[in-house]
Amino acid sequence: MGAKTPLVPVADARRMIVERMRVLEAETVPLEKALGRVLASDIVARISHPAADVSAMDGYAVRAADAAASSTLKIAGESAAGHPWSGEVKPGQAVRIFTGAYIPTGADSVVIQEDTTAGDGVVTINAAAVLGQHIRKAGQDFHAGDIGLRAPRRLTARDVGFIGAMNHGEVPVRRRPRVGIISTGDEIVMPGAPVKPGQLASANGPGLYAFAVAHGAEAHHFGIAPDNIDTLRAMLERAGEVDLLLTSGGVSVGDHDLMKQVLGDLGLDLAFHKIAMRPGKPLLFGAIKTAKGTAHVMGLPGNPVAAMICAIMFLGPALAAMQGLPGNAPALRTARLGAPMKANDVREDYIRGSLSTNDDGMLVATPFSRQDSSMVSALARADALIVRPPFAPAANPGDPVSVLPLD
Repeated sequence: MGAKTPLVPVADARRMIVERMRVLEAETVPLEKALGRVLASDIVARISHPAADVSAMDGYAVRAADAAASSTLKIAGESAAGHPWSGEVKPGQAVRIFTGAYIPTGADSVVIQEDTTAGDGVVTINAAAVLGQHIRKAGQDFHAGDIGLRAPRRLTARDVGFIGAMNHGEVPVRRRPRVGIISTGDEIVMPGAPVKPGQLASANGPGLYAFAVAHGAEAHHFGIAPDNIDTLRAMLERAGEVDLLLTSGGVSVGDHDLMKQVLGDLGLDLAFHKIAMRPGKPLLFGAIKTAKGTAHVMGLPGNPVAAMICAIMFLGPALAAMQGLPGNAPALRTARLGAPMKANDVREDYIRGSLSTNDDGMLVATPFSRQDSSMVSALARADALIVRPPFAPAANPGDPVSVLPLD
């Protein structure tokens, strides 16, 4: 017998995946459809904001030299937002003004309404004007020609509002990655269907679909493939034009784990199979030829907790890279351990647990007592994954640990 193939370290597996992802082409979408999309090119302001000097308060636009305390000025007109006054403020005059309205020519200050008394076409200034007070200068926020947002960037609701203020009705973004999802196993049925003895309702199909959509993909669930080579091959061939094909189950070494064999029949260009990770060891990654070109294939474990943790660690960075973002590992934080942990072995361990804060304001991570990777309820209620590197020594309460928050 030959030597066993070494398990691929988690960081190396992620790097190999990300390096094989190509940045997808750009497309233009209406501004109202841009939320969550990744900006493909910089956004340059088409207008200045504000476009002219405007009032920051309701009150009176005046010449500061005329508006001493107890002075009385003639009200020459009114300037409201969207309805600027077209005249010029002359000595001894004031213009009634409202928040957001253009400052009239000749005025250099605003006296707030509360510091005035108005009547019979005149206004008495009760508190002296201060030169430049309560005026927002033209371009105070941004100027026409400024780069407002730089690509790549996943757009938030705040960004969408900013783009609108820069007078863009359409936005250049990266095309959404097309992700196909196939669950495998005679025992798996679609959620909502009758569950017979020996069967399970699918967690991976819905979970992976939701994960892909949350990370900017256009997801398609192609259904559940039984443990049959011909049927599985036919389903894979029908997967269509996708950038990334996700399969769950069938990538281990059991008699009914057929995915690797069928992918090999379809010309799988295998990058790696099996990583030094718990849960998630059987992860497979490569590429196959399709009628439309090449599709990357990520064969996830059938175990639902392992599949979702692999999605967090590998699928998320892959989808980010396809949208032009850095395919970085999820960011870790440091916490204090809330319960003892035994020494780790050769595999990087991702332990489900809860987060809390102690009396000193320190983050505390407490592992769940049961870590069975079939327990989807434990993953759902977990606040974080406690990340234990290979060969980590035994740890005691209060020791520092790395955690990956699941928010």
